[in-house]
Amino acid sequence: MTTPRTTYVTTTIPYVNARPHLGFALELVQADVLARHRRHRGDSVRFLTGTDDNSLKNVLAAEAEGVPVQDFVDRNADAFAALRDPLALSFDDFIRTSRDPRHRVGVERLWRRCADSGDLYRKHYEGLYCVGCEQFYTPAELVGGRCAEHGTEPRPVAEENWFFRLSRYADQLHALITSGRLRIEPAVRRNEVLALIEGGLHDFSVSRSQTRARGWGIPVPDDPDQVVYVWWDALGNYVTSLGHGTDDPAYDRWWTGATRRSHLLGKGVVRFHAVYWPAMLLSAGLPLPTDILVHDYLTVDGRKISKSGGTTVDPAELAAEFGTDAVRWWLLREVPRVGDADFTRERLVARANADLAGGLGNLVNRVVTMAHRFRDGRVPERSTAEGAPAEGTERLAAVCRAVRGQVDDALADFDFRRATAAVWRIVQEADRCVDATRPWELARAERAGDRAAGDRLDEVLAALVGACRTVADQLGPFLPESAARVAAQCAPTDGRLPVARPLFARVGEA
Repeated sequence: MTTPRTTYVTTTIPYVNARPHLGFALELVQADVLARHRRHRGDSVRFLTGTDDNSLKNVLAAEAEGVPVQDFVDRNADAFAALRDPLALSFDDFIRTSRDPRHRVGVERLWRRCADSGDLYRKHYEGLYCVGCEQFYTPAELVGGRCAEHGTEPRPVAEENWFFRLSRYADQLHALITSGRLRIEPAVRRNEVLALIEGGLHDFSVSRSQTRARGWGIPVPDDPDQVVYVWWDALGNYVTSLGHGTDDPAYDRWWTGATRRSHLLGKGVVRFHAVYWPAMLLSAGLPLPTDILVHDYLTVDGRKISKSGGTTVDPAELAAEFGTDAVRWWLLREVPRVGDADFTRERLVARANADLAGGLGNLVNRVVTMAHRFRDGRVPERSTAEGAPAEGTERLAAVCRAVRGQVDDALADFDFRRATAAVWRIVQEADRCVDATRPWELARAERAGDRAAGDRLDEVLAALVGACRTVADQLGPFLPESAARVAAQCAPTDGRLPVARPLFARVGEA
């Protein structure tokens, strides 16, 4: 008997300097699909998300609004947590780094373990600091003197901080990544990280002065004049949420003992997750993530969706306007594995109406209507009559048999567009089967006394209902609400299918 896998799926934790936007919703939905898919396949799964509260960006935003920092952070963190229902998310845990009692003790434990390894030291530093990235940059890393991510000019900063000996771990990181023990997908991001390591890694600052941090953040252990650098603080959430630093057995189950430890993140924070974080874990003597899964950006008119950049789309408002599954479907069907995707409401509407209302909804309605019209709502047993299978049913059965493996392979490659396309091939093949077999003509011939036509009709209806059930089963991780409606429409009560009813309303601009 195969032992079930234990899978730990995480998102990044975003700054709460503003309300959530659609770019982060993409990551949440992708992580939700992976978590639901692995549960569907029998894994034990823990899905974590949360908010990064201890950031200077949050402090500055609160000051600009004239409200206490904790009140400001709590309000926006509530908005992130509230995405559960609008996006139909199944996360098991939500951590808030300024509030959760698990977090501080875990960060302090991680700090002390790295200190015990001799990897933390103090020195005076002067550099260019991007508040948006919460990172120092060298002039060579800037584009025209500006941060490539935010388009802003970094501020000159001079102070004494604690540093982490990142340079000590360059060779180990390179070996882990090239061997695949630390898997980074897609390959373009893996190559980017390898190039960064091969170019030389420099120790990085892991604390900030209490003065510059405005007194916000976790004090450095045994050095209260400094606070822990927000990225050190935030990256630790993956283990602090499991009780690292306490006796919580969740840490041993979901980190040390997990089969897969998968981090999802955007391409702008690859350096932190694929270089800084693994090096911190190596220093602390802790296991590394197994998978770093990187998505590109959503854009509006070619500009990255960003809270600070003024290009933002509220996912909760979008779901209220068009429906949860319309939003999820666009994110999963339209966003490529590599490359940015430009969002418009018109594209979301077109995809939902073509695929959901006009595609799946129309197919299920036709099939159930034919089952009632020709067999009083009863799903026939597959015909065992002699002769070749009815044209189209054999191809449809083959597509249904193949879909499970195709979805597994696509999601293992972190390719949601390919995974949803595999499920959608069943819808397309079922439509072709209806056109090829013309069940209404088989019913007419049966009424005229052709028993073979009746057997063929049984075969076709059984194949079509079976295909709809397969779609419902495989669609569950992607569109849980729609999949449940399809499954209910194809589940007999007292031997008969429910009367056909529209499963999807066409959506449009308000």
